[in-house]
Amino acid sequence: MPSLRLIVSGRVQGVAFRYYTRRQAKQLGLRGYVRNLPDGKVEIVAEGEAEAVDAMSAWARKGPPMARVSGVEVIEGDVGGGYAGFEVRPG
Repeated sequence: MPSLRLIVSGRVQGVAFRYYTRRQAKQLGLRGYVRNLPDGKVEIVAEGEAEAVDAMSAWARKGPPMARVSGVEVIEGDVGGGYAGFEVRPG
């Protein structure tokens, strides 16, 4: 199953980025999680159909309305963990 890990930088904390990400992931039928990182970035781990994973990667480059994404590091490969759904995790 295709999966990826995204590290999103910019103004991505304090703008509901995680909650918008969860909504987007559920619309795409993805499983995984999103969480804030201590350095001010956001981590997204997503697994699902290849087209949906690609769509999440594209969405993360823009983010929700109040976010200002300055960069996205993409780590492809087997980063999935057999998640049951998509959750917001504490940072």
